[in-house]
Amino acid sequence: MEYFKYLSEMQKEQIFYKKPTPINKHIDREQLSYAVGAALYMPAIRKDIAEIVIQGKYQELTTIVLDLEDAIGDNCVDEAIDQTVEHLSSIAQAMNDRQLCWETLPLLFIRVRSAEQLNEVANKLGASIHYLTGFVFPKFSSKNGGEYLHTLKKVERTAGALLYGMPILESPELFYKESRYTEFQRISLLLKEYESSILNVRIGATDLCGLYGIRRSAQSTIYDISIMRDFISDVVNYFGRTFVISGPVWEYFNSRREVSAHANETILDYNTGLLNETLLDLTNGLIGKTVIHPTHMKVVQCVNIVSKEEYLDALSILDHVSGDVGVLKSESHNKMNEIKPHYKWAMKIITKSNIYGVYHDKYNFIKMLTETVPFSDPVGYER
Repeated sequence: MEYFKYLSEMQKEQIFYKKPTPINKHIDREQLSYAVGAALYMPAIRKDIAEIVIQGKYQELTTIVLDLEDAIGDNCVDEAIDQTVEHLSSIAQAMNDRQLCWETLPLLFIRVRSAEQLNEVANKLGASIHYLTGFVFPKFSSKNGGEYLHTLKKVERTAGALLYGMPILESPELFYKESRYTEFQRISLLLKEYESSILNVRIGATDLCGLYGIRRSAQSTIYDISIMRDFISDVVNYFGRTFVISGPVWEYFNSRREVSAHANETILDYNTGLLNETLLDLTNGLIGKTVIHPTHMKVVQCVNIVSKEEYLDALSILDHVSGDVGVLKSESHNKMNEIKPHYKWAMKIITKSNIYGVYHDKYNFIKMLTETVPFSDPVGYER
C-alpha cells in the first residue's frame, strides 16, 4: 500500500517535495512500525469488509483492524470469527486473481479477545493468514501478555507466515498508581524478550477513562484529562525508548449528511478536536492513531507528513554525525540543531519521510485537508 496513492501525479508534484514510497508487511519492522498510521477499527462481523478492501472503497484506507473484542456482542463471537475467516479468504482470492496486489493491500490486523481465540482464528484462516499483518492484543498485562506473545510465535512458525503483535495498554493495574510501575517493569521485560514481534504499543484511552467515569468531549483532547496525560507520559517514558507508541482512539464522528454537505470544511467544523489531539500526539512522541470512522484517516495521515523544514534539518544532522561540528544553524536560520541530542529525532523524521512524504514549502496539513481530494464516503462504526 502507499499513502496518498489516490492523488494524481500532478497533485503529488505540487504537494510533495519528497513523495511517499510504497510499503507492505514485508518491509523492515522499524519502517513498518511507523507506517501503521490511522488504524481503522471495524467490527469483524460486518459483511462488507472484504468488499471495502478489494474495491478500494475508502481511498485513504491503509490499515484496518477487524475487531473481535469490544465491538462484538458476547453472543455473536462465533459468527464474527466465521465472518473474519470469510473476509480473509475473499481477500486471498482477490490477491490470487490479481484484483489486489501488495501495493494496494492495506495492512490487516485482527483484534482478538484472548490467546486461545488467536490460536482458533489462526487455525481457521488457513493459507489466507499470509495476507494478515498481525494481531492486536487488548487489555495486555503481565498476566496474559506472555501467553499472547508465545501463541503468536507458535502460530507464526506453524503457518510459516510473518506476523506481528500490537499490545494495547488499557488494564486497571496499569492505570492505578499503586501498581503501575511494577506492572510496567514486568511488561517491559516481556516486550523486550519478544521485541522482534512487536510492531506498536497502543494506548487504550476509552477503557482507562471509563474506570473513573470520565470522557473527553469532541472539542477537547485526551491531554486535557490529567490522569490520561500522566499515563501517556509514563507509557512513553517506559516503552518509547524501544517501541513506536500510537495515539489513543478518537471516538467522535459526524453524520453522512453533515460531512457531505461541508466536505471541504470538515477539518475546521467537525474534526478540530481530532486535529488538535493528533498534533499533541506527535508533540509527545506518539505516531499514528486508532480511529473508528473513515473521515478520521485523512486527518491523521496529513498531520504525519513531514514538513520540508523538518526534513532538511534531519538531513543536515545526519550528514554531520561523524564530523567535527556539534552544533549547526538550521537551513531555515530559525533554530539550533545539535548533532547528538537531535540524532534520534532526525532518524524518526527520515523514516516518516519515506512513508508519508515531505511537503513542499507552500503546503501543509491544512491545505491538504481543505484543498485536495474530498474525504471518502463516510460510513461509521456501525455493523
